Amino acid sequence: MSTDTRSPLRRNHGVRGRTPRTLAVLSVAVLAIATALSTAGPAASAPDAGVSSVSSPDADFYLPPSPLPEGAPGKILRSERFPLALALPGVDGQVPANATRIMYRSADTHGTPTAVTGTYLEPTLPWNGPGPRPLIAVAPGTQGQGDQCAPSKGFAELVHYNPPLDGWFSYETSTAYSLLARGMAVVMTDYHGLGTPAMHDYVNRLAEAHAVLDSIRAAEALTGTTRPSAIFGYSQGGGAAAAAAELQRSYAPELDVRGTYAGAPPADLRAAMASPAVNGAVPGVIGGTAPGLLGYALNGFAADYPEVRPVIDAALNPAGKTMAADVADTCIAETVIRTMFRPVTLFTTGGRTPAEIVDSSPELTAVVDQQRIGRLTPNAPVLIAGSTNDDVVPYPQVRQLAADWCAHGATVQLEQTTWLPPLLPSTGTGHILEFLAATASAHDWLAQRLAGKPAPSNCSALP
Repeated sequence: MSTDTRSPLRRNHGVRGRTPRTLAVLSVAVLAIATALSTAGPAASAPDAGVSSVSSPDADFYLPPSPLPEGAPGKILRSERFPLALALPGVDGQVPANATRIMYRSADTHGTPTAVTGTYLEPTLPWNGPGPRPLIAVAPGTQGQGDQCAPSKGFAELVHYNPPLDGWFSYETSTAYSLLARGMAVVMTDYHGLGTPAMHDYVNRLAEAHAVLDSIRAAEALTGTTRPSAIFGYSQGGGAAAAAAELQRSYAPELDVRGTYAGAPPADLRAAMASPAVNGAVPGVIGGTAPGLLGYALNGFAADYPEVRPVIDAALNPAGKTMAADVADTCIAETVIRTMFRPVTLFTTGGRTPAEIVDSSPELTAVVDQQRIGRLTPNAPVLIAGSTNDDVVPYPQVRQLAADWCAHGATVQLEQTTWLPPLLPSTGTGHILEFLAATASAHDWLAQRLAGKPAPSNCSALP
């Protein structure tokens, strides 16, 4: 059994032939459940090595073979068909798709081979666009840091609850079903360390980009076909999608990626830390709205970069150390419930802000700087979206990503949402509303790129 760098304080979790209109109903049902659940509302001590506890019925699937088999990135290490939790019977299988859980070779932030899991969904509806059926790589938004939060588990369970607060729903199911309704195949990565032994390295540019690009390779290996593809991601997924877009040229040049949607991407963590308040709320991608997200990030940094462990240990007070250890084994709902409305400075020594902590350490500054997206050039057109009322991912650094890519000569369309009302500041509502408002048009944009239509660009006058 593989070892990892998880904290020994981690807690164990127990077990727990239609038309497009039909698929639309399924997708709306998924989204309604997700919205209802979302509104119901260890890095600290340099984690010791230990064995991850995975206690779902599919636990063995998520334990990578040791040693890891040789092969290229994207090689299928393991696969198994499974029934979707939300589906209808059809002539050719389940509607909206036949689902396969996959484990594939990828590379961590240091380029070391690793195993990553995910889900491949083959739609039962036909593709009516030009050319072969396309593939959309969905980079999921923040799910949490516990192994039970892996999106591939959500497709089979739909809803997970472990008392008292560990409730979880894979809201990205609605994203996948919307794409499947268009006849597009979908592959969704779990990311490095989510589901599999290892710490999930939240907002890590390289690890996330590798997992996304290798998921496309894995889907092609599984089906034995190469095809046009595109990438979709929002929030954490927006950052992962953006990182994949600019790394594809060097990491996976053989892939036929036609376009990328990056919604609310956390492209510059340091800038996000210094962002002014939005409607009275400090954006929470790195410790504002929900300080538990800072715990996710620091846990990942400590696991990936040993040189910053002493810095992180010194930066968190006893409450912060407990918080970081707790969130390492929770999903996003529990993390938010436990930490929302609590200033991040309650968890730091001397009441320092995340920006002050980073700026006080050259080592941590270097690590945060490595996560900066926008210094390379995407191979294909990109649609970036953000809201001025986003209380999780601040808009100014979203716009800066567009400006950076435009300066490199990329084809970029930046969509700024200003009409969404500033509802319930400090709750993440502004962030959720942007996701709901932008998804359908993002899928339309991807369909146009896959159809070969010229991509628009507003680089000359970014909003």
